[in-house]
Amino acid sequence: MAKASVNDRNGVMSFGLFMLIGLVLLALVSAASITFGAAEMSLQLAWGAVFRFDPGITEHQVIHTFRFPRTVADMIVGSSLAVCGAIMQGTTRNPLADSGLMGISSGATFAIALCMVFLPDRTYGETMLISCLGAAFATGITYYLAYVGKRGMTPQRLVLAGISISMLFGSFSTYLAIKYNIGQALDYWTAGGTAGAKWIELAYIAPLFAAGMIGAVALSPAITILSFGEEMAAGLGLRVKWVMGASTVIVLVLTGLAVIVVGPVGFVGLIVPHIVRYMIGVNYRHIIPAAALYGAIFLMGADLFGRMMNRPHETPLGIVFALIGVPYFLYLVRKQRREFS
Repeated sequence: MAKASVNDRNGVMSFGLFMLIGLVLLALVSAASITFGAAEMSLQLAWGAVFRFDPGITEHQVIHTFRFPRTVADMIVGSSLAVCGAIMQGTTRNPLADSGLMGISSGATFAIALCMVFLPDRTYGETMLISCLGAAFATGITYYLAYVGKRGMTPQRLVLAGISISMLFGSFSTYLAIKYNIGQALDYWTAGGTAGAKWIELAYIAPLFAAGMIGAVALSPAITILSFGEEMAAGLGLRVKWVMGASTVIVLVLTGLAVIVVGPVGFVGLIVPHIVRYMIGVNYRHIIPAAALYGAIFLMGADLFGRMMNRPHETPLGIVFALIGVPYFLYLVRKQRREFS
């Protein structure tokens, strides 16, 4: 048992090898994402559009205008959601924590629904800000409901509070869609997808994405300590409230950006950190960069699968992740019940 416990904590693969495999997979999936779609192109033609762009070639225009920004958007969103899940699972010690399950994505979605109704002429920067504010509002309510009471916050109460808030804000969004006749626009957006990603939007998002990733990596040693419990972390001299606050801000920003680009897609932040932890152990200095890399691979792969499974039509990412994520979530719930029984 002791040996198994040590193996579980150290992981089954070295960090360097795991990242090297990830980089190779990232290159392969990126090539496939740019090459395959409703109109299939040769790999040589696709990568010629990337490295030797010729505006006179129609296929180069298609790749440069649609597929290339879509691939970059998949990378940004996948990395953001996976890192958010890793941070939340580490700071709350809740293996079921995820921005989709904790109500954060639903809060951002409701905020964007409000934008569609009351701010039709909004700028992209205003949409980003309002989305992050909606995520912050939903997070505050979720944590308040989880903490209030004699027993304080437990992983089970946090999940229940998050699911309740998700349903509440989902209902609010549905009400706005019906009352103000924005149902078609909202449904198209909430189905999830990066097909409409544009370079100008990615230019807005990239600086905040980079800042969030740098902040997450900088906090990773503190998150490792915090993952063993708040009392132990405080005893080791960690400024627990400061780390929790900074981690929450990073999660809100990255989730808000992801929701703007792809819609309220769930389960990326639930699945990827679990796989990474199993492979390389519980050190968040390794988990966070690995989650960023494999989150990008995971989302690109799912997006590519959605494009290819029903060509020339596309299957929304929300459906693809529901097919993958719901069984995995049920597996985790069953595993948690066994551990606590």
